Amino acid sequence: MKNKPIITGSILCMIASVSWGAMFPVAHIALQQIDPFYFSFLRYFFVTVILCGLLWIKEGFSAFRLEGRGKALVFFGTMAFTVYNMGVFLGQHLMGEAGTIAASIMEVLMPMISILLLSVTTKKLPPSYTWTSIAIALVGALLVITKGSLAFFATASEQVFPLLLIFAGVVGWVVYSLGGGHFSNWSTLRYSTLTCLLGTAVSFVIITIGSLFQWIPVPSWESMMSVKYEMAFMVLFPGLAALLSWNAGIKALTPLNGILFINLVPITTLILMSFQGYEISMFECYGTLLVIFALIRNNHFQRKQLGHRVAAREKGKRSISSIPS
Repeated sequence: MKNKPIITGSILCMIASVSWGAMFPVAHIALQQIDPFYFSFLRYFFVTVILCGLLWIKEGFSAFRLEGRGKALVFFGTMAFTVYNMGVFLGQHLMGEAGTIAASIMEVLMPMISILLLSVTTKKLPPSYTWTSIAIALVGALLVITKGSLAFFATASEQVFPLLLIFAGVVGWVVYSLGGGHFSNWSTLRYSTLTCLLGTAVSFVIITIGSLFQWIPVPSWESMMSVKYEMAFMVLFPGLAALLSWNAGIKALTPLNGILFINLVPITTLILMSFQGYEISMFECYGTLLVIFALIRNNHFQRKQLGHRVAAREKGKRSISSIPS
């Protein structure tokens, strides 16, 4: 019985990570038919509808009250469902097939980015082992992006903007994840639903203005129907199932254990890309392994440090209890 939560949590985190890993190859197919902005908006429009229905059934209409926290919800919702969504998929589209793997690698860098953001907000530098792990991860990411070729730097100006878009999107999702701590008295479903609803509303404003000024091409009905299966996958698996599975899995395993499953994201992406006919270079494989190694390494030292703290705390308790009253 003690192993049941661990097994359940592991399965849930694996479902979420594999879904996110499959997201980028599937998006690559869809983005050849539909503009990234509309693709991003439509994806979370349907997710919003489903989440709103689930929240209404589970917690009632009162759960939709903002309770004076509307600005924060709009901010965090925009970070996740506008900045992340549009930034990642637009950057991926601009880079082509290489952008698919680059986007998945950026996902694995999220824990490292979280550590850096927390160090900025808390004004406390991370330990030396984290800096080393970040350096290793960056080398791995560079190998994936450049494919080990110096020729990349000759055309770097063409790739910098898409990479910055993907990076900005990933940072947006990290900010959103950290923002959940400000709503700890709310259920995960309520925070997810309201931020998704408001973030999608911001996306709607963007595509409406962009379409009116003809900055964004409006997809035809035929174009939207041509990606109906890809859109269904994006809505049901990376959009809905992954979100709920990840939150439940992390709760069962704790973030320290659950975060390791994020390594399945680039592995899944590479496997699916190979099936799609993409020739994966050895440098992309080596770079992916380096990023995975960096995350596992950092996690190992975190566990070791946590173990020392627990041991010191237990020793202190024993010392206090041995003092005669």
